[in-house]
Amino acid sequence: MQSRQSLELRQHQQLALTPQLQQSIRFLQLSALELDVEIAQALVENPLLEREEEYDTDTADAVASTEREQEDRWMVLGLSNRAGNNRSDEEPVRPEAAVTETLQDHLLRQLRLTRAQPRDCALVSLLIDELDENGYLATPLADILGYFPPELSVATEELQAALRLLQSFDPPGVGATSLGECLVLQLRLREAGSPATSAQPDRSVLDCAYAIADKHLDILASGNLTRLREALGCSQDTLRAAHGLLLQLEPRPARNWATSTADYVTPDVVVRRVGKQWRASINPMVLPRLRVNTVYEALLDKAPESAAMHAQLQQAHGFIKSMNQRYVTILRVAQAIVDRQAGFFEEGVGAMKPLLLRDIAQALELHESTVSRATRHKYAQTPWGVFELKRFFGMALPTDDGASTSATAVRSLILKLVQEEPARKPLSDNQIAIRLAEQGVVIARRTVAKYREAAGIEPAILRKARAALEQG
Repeated sequence: MQSRQSLELRQHQQLALTPQLQQSIRFLQLSALELDVEIAQALVENPLLEREEEYDTDTADAVASTEREQEDRWMVLGLSNRAGNNRSDEEPVRPEAAVTETLQDHLLRQLRLTRAQPRDCALVSLLIDELDENGYLATPLADILGYFPPELSVATEELQAALRLLQSFDPPGVGATSLGECLVLQLRLREAGSPATSAQPDRSVLDCAYAIADKHLDILASGNLTRLREALGCSQDTLRAAHGLLLQLEPRPARNWATSTADYVTPDVVVRRVGKQWRASINPMVLPRLRVNTVYEALLDKAPESAAMHAQLQQAHGFIKSMNQRYVTILRVAQAIVDRQAGFFEEGVGAMKPLLLRDIAQALELHESTVSRATRHKYAQTPWGVFELKRFFGMALPTDDGASTSATAVRSLILKLVQEEPARKPLSDNQIAIRLAEQGVVIARRTVAKYREAAGIEPAILRKARAALEQG
């Protein structure tokens, strides 16, 4: 059989992902924080791109006026606000520049009040630097000992003595290597009858608390009270008292010195009632105000031979266009979600309806992947709080009247049932399924378990054990 080669022409259509389209798709899937990073990078790389407020005269005048007012106030107080490069170390610190004391500062201040030798102080300072945000010494002493060069001849006993000195500082429990050790350190302080603590507890209760903290925290966490009593050899009343004592202790000694800022989300979309309808709008706080530098653009019109600069000008215009397209798509998708989830905005999570990506994609004549990108890490401010747009989607679950409800609404019903259950007799997954069936939502016990775990709700046996320990 012989093969024969030939040439022929064919015409066909296909979708080509141009660089502009690729950029638009990439911008759409970015979160607000990731988009800020992208914008900052573009401003550095492209001199023709700038923020609108960057060269606004009014803003500069306002800043200058504010600085003059501050200078006048400092002069009235007899202080100089002119920092400059000649500011000496003896110059008084401004009140607004006060620095919050950290855990390390607090511990070092106590270290300076001791009579420890300089070598011991150096070892304690190193251990202080190794503490994590909770006040624990996460690095094993053997690893810390390996940090020192051999010529220093640091012995294990020296490092252990330095750790014991650190563990004697305030806050109680600082420098512990585990949760159990942290609780034991605080129990020793209780036993010593420190004035900073409450009255010394009963000896049997204290011994039981020591044993739980030192060896049986895992059994306590499992909620198996019978096994815990057998391991401790104590009565139910003693166990409850010991558990109550442990609850008074602080599992995170550095809690009051935590410097990490709370996580928060700036919503991309704000949903408000306008008349009798709910309307979505882009949050002005997240809208980047970008523009092309008009001076450079005018100069390039007179210099057509500068190909590189013309390419940057085209990139700047394309960047702004892709940015605008991103928010247009997000707004379209958000409004379509609002129109189909009007019950949620009126009544809350329990009224959320089943909704799929395909429903929004067909209504807006978009691809499902586009809707997915437009809702990923995008948040909406609603009367019921800030919700990720993806949370408005959920599969349909049938009801006994032939209608359907959303999985999100079912999770809210499960959470409500658990919150209203008797503490001594929590509802099992099967009982929750029966209660839901009485409300018209028929789902299997395994489905209840899946939704309960997704909501972070413990099993009934753990909820019962926790209630038994806490209520006594």
